[in-house]
Amino acid sequence: MAKTRYKNLDDVSNQKSFKELMKWMKERRSKVKDLATQIPQASKKEADRLQKNKDKPSLTWIGHSTFLIQLDGLNILTDPVWARRMGTGKRLTEPGLTLSEIPAIDIILISHGHYDHLDFATIKRIKGDPVFYVPHGLKSAFTRRGYERIVEADWWDSFSEKGVLIDFVPAQHWTKRTLTDTNTSHWGGWVLRGEHHKQSIHFVGDTGYFRGFKEIAEKLSPDIILMPIGAYEPEWFMRDSHINPEDSVTAFKEMSGGLFIPMHYGAYRLADDTGPEALSRLLAEWENQQLEREKLKILDIGETLWV
Repeated sequence: MAKTRYKNLDDVSNQKSFKELMKWMKERRSKVKDLATQIPQASKKEADRLQKNKDKPSLTWIGHSTFLIQLDGLNILTDPVWARRMGTGKRLTEPGLTLSEIPAIDIILISHGHYDHLDFATIKRIKGDPVFYVPHGLKSAFTRRGYERIVEADWWDSFSEKGVLIDFVPAQHWTKRTLTDTNTSHWGGWVLRGEHHKQSIHFVGDTGYFRGFKEIAEKLSPDIILMPIGAYEPEWFMRDSHINPEDSVTAFKEMSGGLFIPMHYGAYRLADDTGPEALSRLLAEWENQQLEREKLKILDIGETLWV
């Protein structure tokens, strides 16, 4: 039986040729980048308070696309990756909290199957007995490793987990974990809304800029946007899969969001941009668009925002 191959909205393709890949590698060799300057760690980390917290909503940036979200008494992790290496490269910044410092986890949200978003070596070490919410096509990767509490989702599927509403929403990306499984599982983002805490949180996942942002806003009106800003350079190669800082601001405006929290930068060198470069471009575009500064919250690694 032929495997299902998932597609983006408007059938946008992310696939690149070998010739294009070689062109990128040649460009990379000609660039000089500052890899000594990195995203800072939070001066104050609140592991003890997070361990004991049962009622106050919070967001803690662990690094890359990994957040600890506490909502209505539940502990939720997004794309948990504590890996010290990604491919041939070392992690550039330490995770904001160690796995021993995070509380037992109730829910794990996976945006897609790429290794920098789905790391089974990390998942094996997470405390608790979480329910895994995963894009359609990824369930078998979990069940063959012995995990049983798996919920698969297609775009616009809605769920409720102990009072927390969970929606799986579109993103523009692709997946691949082996030589033959390209796009045999889906990709997307997750929107969370607590029964008691009404501000909704949109974990965008991994995405290029696309018209789906407007549709998500029309259907769900998320308030807090966890938005990727990194791994965009060279843009002729990356733009279909990774949103750049300027387009991330455009997307935020289209969604009429209340708070922008950047992510997906500074932990791994997945493209040619650096974490500080992504952040600098984001701040410049925010000022250029004359947006309210209080709507942008840049978290240090390991910093907690009490919502």
